[in-house]
Amino acid sequence: MDGYSRAKFPHWIKQMGTCDTREVVLSRDGGNVRTDSECRAVSGTWTSAYDGKVLGAASQVDIDHMVPLANAWRSGADGWDTGKRKAFANDLTNPQLIAVSAGSNRSKGDQSPDQWQPPLASYWCTYARAWTHVKHLYRLRVTQPEQAALVNMLDTCDR
Repeated sequence: MDGYSRAKFPHWIKQMGTCDTREVVLSRDGGNVRTDSECRAVSGTWTSAYDGKVLGAASQVDIDHMVPLANAWRSGADGWDTGKRKAFANDLTNPQLIAVSAGSNRSKGDQSPDQWQPPLASYWCTYARAWTHVKHLYRLRVTQPEQAALVNMLDTCDR
């Protein structure tokens, strides 16, 4: 992909005290999370919304960018300055970051909903709403196949 580098999206920046973005999401999305003096999660449990796996160690958890950085690059972030890419990569306010199983995040990679959907169909509605919200908020382009997949996923909202 022309010009893309993950390094162009500074991520896991310090958010508060010694806690970086990853550590904040681990604490936010986990249950009974305990951290050490450097804000590292030393215990807790995390349920991956993508595949339903219950994870007992932070090392089993990836923090997923709902709209992957590479997808954002292809969709318009290539025209952003570093500050906006940094804000996007560390957005704790909107549904852009979520703690999920490492396996589900790695199977997703940089794919859009026409190429990958969470294995748990019960999460499709939430996923499609979050994806749509982030794409709209950051004014990122949506392809026709991506839009068709999102419509199908949003159809599960009424079930």
